[in-house]
Amino acid sequence: MDDLRAALHDVADRIAAYREELPTRQVVPEVGRSDVRRLLPERLPDDPAPLDVVIDELTAAAQPGLMASAGPRYYGFVIGGSTAPTLAADLLTSGWDQCAYNEALSPAALAFEDVAGAWLKDLLGLPRTASVGFVTGAQGANTTCLAAARWQVLNRYGWDVGRDGLTGAPRVRVVAGAERHATIDRSLRLLGLGESSVVEVLATAQGAMDAEALATTLAGLESGPIIVCAQAGNVNTGACDDLIAVTAAAQAVGAWVHVDGAFGLWAAASPSLRHLVRGAENADSWACDGHKWLNVPYDCGYAVCAHPDVHATALAYTASYLTGQVAGHELGGGDFVPESSRRARGFATWAALRALGRTGVENLVDRCCAMARRFAERLDALDGVEVVNEVVLNQVLVRVGDEALTADVERRVQASGTCWLGATTWRGERLLRISVSNWATSVDDVDLSVEAIAQALAAARA
Repeated sequence: MDDLRAALHDVADRIAAYREELPTRQVVPEVGRSDVRRLLPERLPDDPAPLDVVIDELTAAAQPGLMASAGPRYYGFVIGGSTAPTLAADLLTSGWDQCAYNEALSPAALAFEDVAGAWLKDLLGLPRTASVGFVTGAQGANTTCLAAARWQVLNRYGWDVGRDGLTGAPRVRVVAGAERHATIDRSLRLLGLGESSVVEVLATAQGAMDAEALATTLAGLESGPIIVCAQAGNVNTGACDDLIAVTAAAQAVGAWVHVDGAFGLWAAASPSLRHLVRGAENADSWACDGHKWLNVPYDCGYAVCAHPDVHATALAYTASYLTGQVAGHELGGGDFVPESSRRARGFATWAALRALGRTGVENLVDRCCAMARRFAERLDALDGVEVVNEVVLNQVLVRVGDEALTADVERRVQASGTCWLGATTWRGERLLRISVSNWATSVDDVDLSVEAIAQALAAARA
């Protein structure tokens, strides 16, 4: 235990030193994947290694290849950076080493998920009676929710997909916007519905699903099982579907409505932004990410379902050895997710919400959106630069030139180490994409980043 205590103190010091460097650290890694691999033994050593040697070797090899994505000037992939309370809670979670499958395995893990889940529903304006599954992220949340949707819409037509599978089942149509996130399609592949089940609806100028086109599309479908996938927060523009109109149109034909709200659903926590997701409460299921705007460590997402019995029927299982998994037990944990051996994700989420409180989450969301607007204003003022989206949340799309020039600017910005942003293709055009999701991003960080973009653009044009 003395060795363990000393090692934990050493690791804590290393983590603190790394976090202290983040505001000024070069964002891009110093070396690439193959360089890191060369620092590691190619062959598994025969003999055991002391704990301090393992930590030294791990740190020495990993540090040069770390992306400073937890820092304030990382704007790629809608990624937040863990706050101090969530980092501490995550370290405790690892130390406690709990399996959060059911109450028999860890009463604490299940209880913290219960409370954190209730707080999340309250914060996001979702039904109090909804079930919450703590999953790995938005992909896991979308897949889990769509598994529940698949079960329910087929059950309405007399088909038990859990028992009989999909062979011979009524055809399920999945109605989704043209600019849905790719995880929806991946979920459909994983669930056996396939990408061909998608009936695509036109998008508005800002990338939201066109509500009038949705109503027309639904009216033209033959009777049968239908799932409508709506979106809160387009991954490129931040645009949100008109969820009042979408849910009304879908419910008129008996469809299940799923809302992919990986980051956009957090708008509900802000009084100034919640109008963007009004109507979300009328849906049947919702996907949301914790390691995006809540800034908890990886991996943490939330699969929320308005129908707990359907949620559990689609995901839960029993076995003779599962102590505590008996008829009538209180649902939770592994009943709502695809995993059995699962991390106790409720601790870090609870710590995030307890530390921030309602006003803290509101301020976090509002501040990120304010920084995104500052990006847009400063970049729009540059010669030859244009922000092409309406900045309603934390996403900024920037036109700097043709595809070749955009790629050159992207490369130069990343190589500079000042900040990290990526490019995306939207409406057939290559654009820079900036996502402000980190709690620590400040005015100074935005201004430094804008200057780095301006310098990269000038160098690329030269």
